[in-house]
Parts: sequence; structure tokens; C-alpha cells
Amino acid sequence: MIVKREAYKRPLYFKKIALAALSAVLALSLLTSGNRISAESPTDEAKTTDVQLSADEELFSMIQDKGSYAAYAAKYESAIRPEREIVIEAADYAAVEGEGFEKLDNFEGQSGISLKTGEKGQVEWTVDVPETGLYHVSMLYYPIEGKSSSIERSFLIDGEVPFEETAYLQFDRLWGNEFEDVQKDNRGNDLRPRQSEKPEWRETLFKDYEGYFEQPFQFYLTAGSHKLTLASQREPMVIRQLKLFQYKEPASYQDTLAAYQQEEIKETKDILVTVQGEDAVVKSSPTLYPQTERSSPAVTPYSPSEVRVNTIGGYNWRIPGQWIEWEVEVPETGLYKLGFKSQQNFVRGIYSTRRLSVNGVIPFSEAQRVPFRYKSGYRIDVLGGDEPYLVKLNQGKNVIRLENNLGDFAPLIRSIEESLFNLNSVYRKILMITGTAPDQYRDYRVHVRIPDLLDTFKEESDRLKSVSSELRRLSGGSSDSEALLKTMYVQLDEMIDEPDTIPRRLVSYKTNTGGLGTWLLRTREMPLEIDELYVASPEKKFPRSGLGFFSELKHELLTFGYSFFIDYNSIGNVADDGDQRSVTVWIGSGRDQANTLKAMIDETFTPQTGINVNLKLVQMQTLLPATLAGQGPDVAMQIGNDIPVNYAMRNATADLTQFGDFEAVANRFRPSALVPYTYEKGVYALPETQTFNMLFYRKDVMSELGLQIPQTWEDVSSLLAILNKNHMEFGLPLVMNPTYPGENLPPNSIYAALLMQNGGQFYRNGGKESDLDSRTGIETFKTWTEFYTNYKLEREFDFANRFRTGQMPIGIADYTTYNLLTVFAPEIRGMWGFVPVPGTPQEDGTIDRSVPSAGSGTIMLKGAADKDAAWEFMKWWTSADTQTQFGREMEGLLGASARYPTANIESLDSLPWPVAEYENLKAQFDYVKGIPEVPGGYFTGRHLLNAFYKTVVSANTEPREAIVDYVQFIQDEIKAKREEFGLPE
Repeated sequence: MIVKREAYKRPLYFKKIALAALSAVLALSLLTSGNRISAESPTDEAKTTDVQLSADEELFSMIQDKGSYAAYAAKYESAIRPEREIVIEAADYAAVEGEGFEKLDNFEGQSGISLKTGEKGQVEWTVDVPETGLYHVSMLYYPIEGKSSSIERSFLIDGEVPFEETAYLQFDRLWGNEFEDVQKDNRGNDLRPRQSEKPEWRETLFKDYEGYFEQPFQFYLTAGSHKLTLASQREPMVIRQLKLFQYKEPASYQDTLAAYQQEEIKETKDILVTVQGEDAVVKSSPTLYPQTERSSPAVTPYSPSEVRVNTIGGYNWRIPGQWIEWEVEVPETGLYKLGFKSQQNFVRGIYSTRRLSVNGVIPFSEAQRVPFRYKSGYRIDVLGGDEPYLVKLNQGKNVIRLENNLGDFAPLIRSIEESLFNLNSVYRKILMITGTAPDQYRDYRVHVRIPDLLDTFKEESDRLKSVSSELRRLSGGSSDSEALLKTMYVQLDEMIDEPDTIPRRLVSYKTNTGGLGTWLLRTREMPLEIDELYVASPEKKFPRSGLGFFSELKHELLTFGYSFFIDYNSIGNVADDGDQRSVTVWIGSGRDQANTLKAMIDETFTPQTGINVNLKLVQMQTLLPATLAGQGPDVAMQIGNDIPVNYAMRNATADLTQFGDFEAVANRFRPSALVPYTYEKGVYALPETQTFNMLFYRKDVMSELGLQIPQTWEDVSSLLAILNKNHMEFGLPLVMNPTYPGENLPPNSIYAALLMQNGGQFYRNGGKESDLDSRTGIETFKTWTEFYTNYKLEREFDFANRFRTGQMPIGIADYTTYNLLTVFAPEIRGMWGFVPVPGTPQEDGTIDRSVPSAGSGTIMLKGAADKDAAWEFMKWWTSADTQTQFGREMEGLLGASARYPTANIESLDSLPWPVAEYENLKAQFDYVKGIPEVPGGYFTGRHLLNAFYKTVVSANTEPREAIVDYVQFIQDEIKAKREEFGLPE
């Protein structure tokens, strides 16, 4: 019998928090017995996971019981707003739980006593409220050094979150260019300014970081004593005080202008101040670094041949809540108009919106929604349009801020998120009846068996039509954004009219909801690129926005001509022939990664060692022919696990154990990371990245079905029976097919995990024979294939999409899938998590959760001219400081989706993972094992796949017979290769 709980029905735009992170800091209060166990060893693993999940489930239930801020605000809409100000000194706390709390006197120029809070624990204050009503809350804080990510806290009143969004509050770090002047390489190109923290005291209101609610949160407090709690989720900070008060919304422009006139603030005369966009002084994110615009001659500065840093923002400035500040110095106090030389050719159908503030204050209500509409090329956007708004600036330096916000689109996007959640919920209910492949001749009567199904369709169709109509009004016409909504509501109307056709339309229904999710992601993004800011007197004309046809033609001809002489593969400084020591390094990733690495090399490695590095961005498929031709590099980075040993067998890579300090360097990594690079007592690569599987699960769907997280594979079998009854799926890592003939396939990660958990191995006798024909190997193969023959698991699927819809509410995937889901599926944020994979019980009662690792490494080619210099580079690159800096730079550059899976143990500790996620990750890491590479070992993954298909797809061979037959091919290949390389048999 399937036990079902009440379905989770609340809209997903509600800020669900990263619940797993919150569990880490609130578990202290939920688990009052104090028996929480830390995952220090395999012995404690099973018990640890149970305790962690118990706390997490309680927290999830607590959040489920709360509504959104929209419902909260509507409930207390008529409440009074007392004109009072209540200041709470941070150091006067009532209680703290956890470590890392410290009182600091006169910290960073702030008089009085402040409170340092860590990334774990919580602090509670008692406050006496003199009058019942709604209050805004602000906090004066200082972002001390952490892991370079945003600071996250949960806010509770009397032990409960007042509404869902307060479970996740975000506080910005402050970033700026590390150097005042732009640095250049030895070819005259500007280098991308590196971003560093510029911490200072800031006061900020508690608000929705996603931008769905334009105004800051208001909290209803009754007269009397209350307990206010801040629970740490991520990153430390210093708090000086909290304040309860009434935030004054800005007046309209007409009222503000009247106030200016009453104060006798005059319009200035004959003043024009130009500020380069790239000269921004402070930003909210390191991704907002100055950009290089080479496609237009309209920008300043400009060069057709050399790289110039000349704009800021662009696609990186697309996320709500991101802001940039510029300093503008004017000669006199008075009224000025503002203009921006900008480019918004990123989004059609909608427009990018910014909130303008001057010296920390929004000057008038119209400045809360400044539109930047779509147009190809650069133009001058004037605040106020044809009748410019005037703003007051003081003599001397003034700070102008533009903050990305959703503006008029916020309620529309919020509504679509709610609709998407409801439609996905309906899809799961239909799926439980019909399955993924409904019988077209069967009448399922889903509209009868699912109460209110057609009413839900009607409600969501009306909602989509309303949003579509409003989009058309805001954008001034039809667009592709509207077309996606129309496709969805037309299908809903058709299913309402012909409910018997619902099962047949299920595939297209799923496709359309996926399109709705894509629409949601795209519409939330509002990029804008700024070249220059102008502050001018009202009568002063702004400069021209661009150049004429002939200037554009000249630009195209010049850039085309220079393309024949410029080496675009070389990054940054290029070593001259006269340099005494240099290393040529090949990298195969994107240009952003290469630019970041080259900047780090020029800033730290070369000054420290005197060794120049020629970094080249290449296609790594050229490594083999280049090496054979004697044109290869000294060092190659981001090399797959199978390459180093295969090159070593052919005497193409250098043995790193020849260096005296190799053992000290090897201690930077877990032993499992070095296993694939070890051959005949030599080691032929240093690990860069190391990845492994984790178990991902949807908390809401598992709660609906009354299911627990499986701890063992027996639990998985029990869970599969319930999922199958509900036509849902469990995801095992894909059975990969070769993308080209002869591709080396690693052994399937689930087979490898089962083999390792049962004490098996891939090779015996020092790699001379395959061990897959052993009893353990055969039984493991049988267990693995039975998942597909008995339970009919899918062999190929899109895990992220199925996980998002709930069709596949639980599955095993590489832990970097976390990064993808964080960005790809914002509507289920806080409703999923990951934990260590199911394991195999051992005789002593523990659970073995062993998993294989994948990754990449750095090799030194045998032909390297200066091996000592190459070794110095490899040591520098794999060091904790360099890996941490690179990881943070990548996440700052590309966002959370680019979180770096470093193999360096110390560096992984320093990357900005939420606390609870990282603890689960570290618990699984203790069980990670490497798969050795041996001569002929490339046949292992290939023939394991062949045996799988013969058993599962052809279904005409017993598992034992299939694996034994194909292992013989592996044995023959290993023997042949050992003979070829002169190795003992």
C-alpha cells in the first residue's frame, strides 16, 4: 500500500531557502538531545545520514507550513505602521548557539561593540516592541573575509520564519578592481581587471533577493517582548546593529521636483561630466568585471587591433539584485540630468530594468523602474526620456548606483513560476495513472480520477492568457516570449475541451512545460552593457551615441586585416626568445578560463619563479599528432584520466616521481585521485579535478509518497517497487555509448560502485588480468543488469529535466549536477538535496558507500626542454592557494554553475559550498576510490558495455555467460599490450 502525504501545493517562486544549508545551522535547536553525529569515518556513516535527514525533514515541514510574502502582506495589509525606530545592538544578544561568535570593539572604524558571526550557528536577541504594527528591518553589517560568496542568513521571529522568503536572506559582498589602472600584457592588450573584495560597513533592508517583491519586507509584531533570530547558512559577517523602523517610499518626480524648488535648489549651467562605465568603483558581484567590446567602434577606448577594456555589465549583469556603483564628481550642488551610453541587444519582447539611487537614496518613485529597451548597437538612454528627470547632486563626489530589478515584470514572472509548479504537479498526478507511455486505445478517465484537474487547467490557462496580455502591453507588441505562453495555454484549452485526449497529449504537455521553464529562466535575465555615464546640466547636449556608416566599414576592414597577423590562440604575455626560462602550456577549456589562468600566472607564478609561461588555447584532440610530430607543449592541462598512463606506456609523458618533493605534492590529494595516473610504480599526472556520484532527491515528491531516502541497495529495490506503481523513475547514471569509433569509455560508475562495495576489483595480479570474471565481478554484473531487466530502468534520459518535473524524483548523478540544477531549476530551489549514495552493509554493521571517481589531470610531456620549470608550474597550479583562487574566480566569472570540482583537499574546503551540502559531499568523499589504468584497459569499459547490451537489450544471454565471454576479450587485449610494451606476463 502506498502511503501518501498531503501534496506540497505552494507556489515555487516562494523563496524556499537552500533547506539543506539551513538544516546545518538549525539542527542544534531541532535536535535538542544534542546527539548529532559528524561524518568523520565510514563507521559513523549510516547513523550520521539518518540524523541529518531527520533534521532536514523537520525543517522542510516547518517551511511547508508557511505561506509566501504575498499572502503574509495581504493578511496584514490593514495593520498600522508605527512611526517608531527600535535599535537592537548586536552585542546585546540573549543567546547564541554554535561556534565562531565573538564581540569586537571599534571594529573597522565602527564605534561601539560589534558581533562577529560565523557560517554556522545562530544568534538570538530579545526586543520589546512598544506598539503593534508592521515594521521594516535593516541591518548594519561588515562582510569579513570568507569564501567569496554572498552571505546567507535565515530570519526567525519567536522561533519561526514569518513567511517562506525570510528563510533565505542574502547580503552582498562588495567588489572592485584590484588595481586602479588597467594592466597590459607585453603585446599591448588590456588584461581583464581582477576583482577583489572592498569591504566596508553597509546598512541594508531585509528584502527579497530574487527581486520578485520590489519593496523591502515588512514584519508584523505585536506589542510586547519578541525573540529575533538570525541563523547562519553561509559565510561569516560582523553585525553592529539591527533596526526596526518605517522605510519611507520615495515620492513621485513631480513632488520631488516641487521639494527641490522649495529648497531653492537650482538647475546647473554648462556642465557635462563623463564617466567611463569600466571605472565603476564598487559592485555587488565579482562577475561584474569590466568587459572588452571589440565588435563596435562606438565605444571608448577603442582599438581595431588590440584588446581594450571599455565597457561593463553585458550578459554578466543579468541577475536581479546585482548592482554597480560609479563615483561622479561635479563642481557645484544643483540639479542635473543623467544619461547612459548603453547597449541592450540581449532580450527582445521585454526590456531590462534598473533601479537608480543617488548617494544611497532613490530620488523619486520613477527611478525604481528605469527601462532600457531592446535596440541593436549603442545609444544614449536619458533618464526620463524626451523630458529628462533632474536629480540633485552635491558639490564634490557623488555615488550613482544602478541595480538590476524585475520592475513591471516581477508579478508576471512570479505568476508563471506558480503556474509552472502547478502544471508540473498535475503532470506527476497524471503520470501516476497513465505512465510515461499511455495506451492510446485505453480510456484512463484522468479528468474523473483526478479531482479538479480540468479546473486547474482552466485556472492556469486564464493565468497564462492574462500574463500574455500584460506582456504584450508592456513590450508594445507580440514577441517570442508571448508565443511560448500561447503554446501552453492553447494546449490547456484543447485538453479542457477534449479531456479524453489528455493521455495522448502527455508528451507534448511535458515538452511545453519544459518550454515554460526555459521562458522563466530567460525572462528573469535582464542584461545591460554600459560604456559611459553622463551627468549634464539641463540645457547641455549629450555626446553622439555612435559613428556613421564609413566608420563602421573602416572598423570591419581593419579587424579583418589584423586577423591575419594576430595570434588569437596565445593568451596574455608571450615569452620572448631571449627569455632564459619558459614553459609552453596547452589548455583546452574556454577563453574565459584561459584568460583567468593567464592573469593568475602573470600576477603570481612568473614573479615568484622567474619562469615565463606561453599559454595556448587549443583543441586537445591535436595533442597526440602534435606530440608525434615533436610540436607538442611542455605541459598539457585538463587531460582525461585515460590519457596519462596510455601516453606513459609509449614513453610520451614524464614520470613525476623523479622529482624530490613529489611525495609532499602528492599529499595534496586523496590517494584515489592518483590511482588512474599510476603505472609501474610511476605517476604520470597531477590531479586537477575529481568528481564522483551523489544521490539527488526531491524532498517534496518523496514526502508525497511517504518515502525515506534509501541507505542500502535493498532499500533502493523496495523504493523502486513504489516508484514503479506510481509510474515514476529512479535514475542511474547513463549507460554511455561511444561518440566516435574507438573512444575510450570508462567503466559504468554504478557497476564500479557495486563492485567496490562488495570488495571486488577491476584487475588482479598487478594489472596483468581482468578480475571481472571473478565471483564478485559476475554477481555484481548480475545485480547491475537486473535494475534494467527486472525494474525496467531507463538507459538514456535527461536527468535534469525529469528531476525538475518530478518524473524522476530520485537518482544518482555526478555531484557537479548540483551546479546545473541550482541555475537550471530555480523554481524547485530548496525542494531538493543530495546525500551519499546507497551502500552495501558489511559484517560489522557499517555501510560501505564506495564510488569510483572521474576527473582530469595535468601532464608533463617527455620532450619538455626544461622539466624543472615545468614541474614548478605543475606544483603551482595544483597548490591549494592557486586552486582556491581559480575556483573562486570561475564562480565569480560564470556564476554558481561553474563551481570548480578541485581535487585539492585543502582547496575544496575553501570553496563556497553551503555548509550542509559540503558535509554530505565530504562524507561521500571518504568512500571515493580510483579505477586503475592498465595496458589494454580501454577494453574494460567497452566490453562491459557490450556485455550489458547483450544481457539487457538483446535479452538472449544470461548475465554470467555474457560477462565471462567478454572478459576473455579483455584478457586477450591486456596480454597483447603487455607483450607489445615488453612487460612481464
